[in-house]
Amino acid sequence: MYIRVRVTADAKKESFSREREDSFLVSVKEPAEQNRANVRVLELIALHYGISPKQIRIISGHHSPGKILSIPDILQ
Repeated sequence: MYIRVRVTADAKKESFSREREDSFLVSVKEPAEQNRANVRVLELIALHYGISPKQIRIISGHHSPGKILSIPDILQ
């Protein structure tokens, strides 16, 4: 299953909100350097779905705020 995530890195407050069934807005305190913001985003998505962050893959958007993530289909 694919989901879309819009990320704001280096934010003052961390937030996580669901816009639609397959779309999220995420703000993280970590900077977008050395993959730190991406790692935190994967952790937050994994917490939401109750899975391990290692089960989530970034399909596109490694270096941009708009990302497409792949999560296991067993969650549907």
